[in-house]
Amino acid sequence: MEPFEEQEEGLLFPEEELPPDHRSGFVTLLGKPNVGKSSLMNAWLGFKIAAVTPKPQTTRNRLLGILTQPNAQIIFLDTPGIHMPRTKLGEYMVTAAREAISEADVLLFLVDASQRPDEADAEIARVIKKAGNPATILVLNKADLLSPEELEQQQAAYRALDDFENVMAISATTGYQRDELLQLVISKLPLGPRFFPEEQITDMQERFIAAEMIREQLMQLLEQEVPHALAVVVQEFNERPNGTLYISATIYTEKDTQKGIVIGRGGAMLKRVGQQAREALQDFFERKVYLDLWVKVRKNWRKDERQLRQLGYMTARDRRA
Repeated sequence: MEPFEEQEEGLLFPEEELPPDHRSGFVTLLGKPNVGKSSLMNAWLGFKIAAVTPKPQTTRNRLLGILTQPNAQIIFLDTPGIHMPRTKLGEYMVTAAREAISEADVLLFLVDASQRPDEADAEIARVIKKAGNPATILVLNKADLLSPEELEQQQAAYRALDDFENVMAISATTGYQRDELLQLVISKLPLGPRFFPEEQITDMQERFIAAEMIREQLMQLLEQEVPHALAVVVQEFNERPNGTLYISATIYTEKDTQKGIVIGRGGAMLKRVGQQAREALQDFFERKVYLDLWVKVRKNWRKDERQLRQLGYMTARDRRA
């Protein structure tokens, strides 16, 4: 598996190699935290490139996933959940989500069908309406949790947020109408060539993927606020002569007490995180992984713009500066 091959800048596949009705474009997944955006993208790709946990705000960066089919190349932009930010990190996440709207050929507005629409959903609907993208699809995820009557009521409630021309109820986890939604998305993409090689599934670097997999285990195993105060940076990522992939990563906390929780009594928690992260990394990279984890304190890093940039949280505006 080689999902990270480099591509010559500006290279597009010759049009004569593709069918005349070939479509390609960018699809932005937008919505509140924990509505299933990452689960849906991972399911379509058949690879887990986005961290998924039951905790809100698991996704922090705009993630790009590439799905290539004979008649289309769909480039998904999975965004952080739009919410009311309380830290500089939160502001970064919301900015990253809003920036992805302008890049989209198709917008997928995901909502949790099992919950009534609230002011956050209404605000996202207003943002989408202001963007003026005609190819917007309202997607009611987790439809498998409702009876047909309940689902009909929820559809009416979410339709009231705006005049959505396209509405579909799905389940990202069970697969209910997931393929049908994908075909609808493809039908709304513009005609065009491929932007990436057929075998490429993301533009994210291997170090970033590894850091996300480690952070996912931290989110799964730690309780309450602690996971949201953690950042993971991979310092070393290289293949040893015997074929083993060596990864060294640092987990940053905001407080000494959080550091103690991450390490656990006698190092038990850190060992557990390391074991589960190593298994996930081995499954993804399809080779043996040796994982070194370290824990350090960076006081109040979520509220410090300089530290956020040092830890890799940069908006499009930052990258252009």
